[in-house]
Amino acid sequence: MANGRNFGKKVDSGRDPGGFTAIPWSVQDCPAFSNLSHPARSLLWEIARQFVRDNNGRLLASRDYLSSRGWNSADVIQRAKKALIEGGFIFETVKGHRPNKASWYAVTWRALDKLPGYDEGAVACFERGAYRQKNAGLVPPRGTGRGRIAPPTGTGNPRPVPSRGAIRVALGPSSVPSDGHHLEMPSPTTAATHLKQPGTTTNLL
Repeated sequence: MANGRNFGKKVDSGRDPGGFTAIPWSVQDCPAFSNLSHPARSLLWEIARQFVRDNNGRLLASRDYLSSRGWNSADVIQRAKKALIEGGFIFETVKGHRPNKASWYAVTWRALDKLPGYDEGAVACFERGAYRQKNAGLVPPRGTGRGRIAPPTGTGNPRPVPSRGAIRVALGPSSVPSDGHHLEMPSPTTAATHLKQPGTTTNLL
């Protein structure tokens, strides 16, 4: 797998001699890996580079170690390390402190090696494959396609008249009777009185 892993086995003559760094495709192909910054990816390679055979849990990411590998910014290292821990790619087995105690780390795609000196509870809290568990719900099951912006019927001009025809106004019953307004008609009482007045001749024909 990595440095010193294949002692006694046939040497691959198709490549240059020496150890190599192996990061599984399951790690490199997961959605969270593609979202890592370039410094975070580079730091993951630097940490994985240190694995030789049985030291997973004692890998370094200190500035003192990384400065010899070309890392000069403590802020860049800290941000990259934070991203790898939150993404479940590495696990801190020993908490470092000043002035000269560095933190230890393990990569989570390998089993944690049993080494002395871990912080209390580190072995119980280590989760192999944590990068898969912590990033399981980042991508929806139907993919990351963009939602529709236009209505399903297209973006044509809307019809001026509804498909069922123009809307008819529903008017209530008229306030004026069909035979006219009552104020415009003579009162029956007044007409009868006029007929009964003395000296009034009524034409019955």
